[in-house]
Amino acid sequence: MQERLKQELIAVMTKGKIDQKRQQALLAAANQVEQTFSSTTSFPGWDKFSSNDFAAFLSLKQQGNQSPDQLAALLTQLDQFGSVLQDAQLTTENPFDLANLFMIYLSSERQLSPATSKGYHNDLKMIRRYLVQTGDWHGWLKMDRLDLEKYLAHQNQTHRARTTISRELASIRNFFDFLLTNHLVKDNPFAEIHLKTRPRELPRYFYEPEMKALFKAADGQGRPLDFRNRAILELLYATGMRVSECSQLKQAQINWDLSLILIHGKGDKERYVPFGKYAKRAVKNYLTNCREPLMAKYGEHHDYLFINHYGKPITSTGIEYILNRGIQVSSVNSSIHPHMLRHSFATAMLDNGADIRTVQELLGHASLSTTQIYTHVTRENLQQSYAKYFPRAKRDEDEKQN
Repeated sequence: MQERLKQELIAVMTKGKIDQKRQQALLAAANQVEQTFSSTTSFPGWDKFSSNDFAAFLSLKQQGNQSPDQLAALLTQLDQFGSVLQDAQLTTENPFDLANLFMIYLSSERQLSPATSKGYHNDLKMIRRYLVQTGDWHGWLKMDRLDLEKYLAHQNQTHRARTTISRELASIRNFFDFLLTNHLVKDNPFAEIHLKTRPRELPRYFYEPEMKALFKAADGQGRPLDFRNRAILELLYATGMRVSECSQLKQAQINWDLSLILIHGKGDKERYVPFGKYAKRAVKNYLTNCREPLMAKYGEHHDYLFINHYGKPITSTGIEYILNRGIQVSSVNSSIHPHMLRHSFATAMLDNGADIRTVQELLGHASLSTTQIYTHVTRENLQQSYAKYFPRAKRDEDEKQN
């Protein structure tokens, strides 16, 4: 390491109240990295060192003769050195954060979508940030069950949603499964931590009159983007696709003759979903009156179906904004999330006699249990209708009130 850089890093570590003994240990760990690269290839420099470089270094170290404990100590030192590089503004992210290797694994080997991988990463960042703030951070490889229990207790105390806490628990558990598979930890200390189960909340959905009000609001004033907004609403409701699937949809995935869409779902899974005449007409009108003129105006050339007002592919956030604007100008007194249209599609299918296996296939659910939550919704509708329309049920209710 160049002497000038070394002195700069020592100054940063001193300011961060890292004692001299620890400073020497961190610099020695950094020298190991430089020497390892020098013996195989050229060292990229600390300002250009990336998580991929770290992955290559780790692979070489695991082939060497270091014991697991020695390797764990080295990785913990490098993680802290990575934070020093950040504080010295040589890097924007810690290249030695093991969570980054997990992200590489999720995208390259598990082939998860960028949004799903980012969700895992954000959860791990939140856990790490909390432990740093409380002074309990000593590196991923030294994290134990008590650390996580403290974090989960904090999340409960701050009234975080149960679904959020459950997802964070799943993220850290999957992360440590990854570390275990790669022989970086001896066991997963979080494998047996489970939240107490509660009854699942029934999914929120729109009733038919509410959907009509939304469609009416989506018509707007006949401006080009109004055609797009109507097409998005029609297609989400007609197919039950996820908003991420809708934003990534390309024209090549649509078979107009058969009225079928090939949807690229979670985990790179594909499924065919039909769509009806209302959605077909809305999308055709959008292509003619909005997409084609805007693409020509801004000189854009791509196959993504839905675009923003500059002709570029629309994002999931953009679709959610459009739907919320539709709520504001409609007579529907509710907040909207794109998933509510997916729930509405599934509920309407079951209410009108579709079998649950068909709905599972159309929604792209890997497990039937995920789809079965909608049967509780339709059961509730049946009970309400029975109580309202069956004479003897109404008589029983009247007797209770008297």
